[in-house]
Amino acid sequence: MAAEDPSVSGMSGRYATALFELARDEKSVDAVKADLDKFAAMLADSADLARLVRSPVFSAEIQGKALASVLEKAGITGITANFLKVLTANRRLFAIGDVARGFNALVAKFKGEATADVTVAEPLSDKNLDALKTALKSVTGKDVALNVKVDPSIIGGLVVKLGSRMVDSSLRTKLNSIKHSMKEAG
Repeated sequence: MAAEDPSVSGMSGRYATALFELARDEKSVDAVKADLDKFAAMLADSADLARLVRSPVFSAEIQGKALASVLEKAGITGITANFLKVLTANRRLFAIGDVARGFNALVAKFKGEATADVTVAEPLSDKNLDALKTALKSVTGKDVALNVKVDPSIIGGLVVKLGSRMVDSSLRTKLNSIKHSMKEAG
């Protein structure tokens, strides 16, 4: 399965595929995805946890003890906790971000979903998110999961990346286009 999906390759792809197959066999794909997403959010929010995960200075034993404590406090158990402990023991915990992305890609493919990266200037309301999902579903014919990122520097509008396609309707891009047009005219 990983060979069919170019986004799931290499060492992190092998781990993601193994985790996905185990979760699928145990019928706990959604639970594992939720736990991985929770761990990824914790990693993004905590510089100390990110340093623990990425730094080669910490031994596998120290990483394992610290990780066990973090997982217990976060309520991450079962397959996901065991998987993260295996990554730690194999000195591969630094790759958890790529593994999680690969796992999410496999889950999306399994469920017949597509994932779109959306950049907006300010958070979207639920109504606007639903409208965007509906519009993207009409284009792709699949349910679309959104990874929404807020970036005030785009000023307004949005940037949508879905697979190899990208639509940039940000105000920043439009202003830059006008600026270049004026330079050519002047």
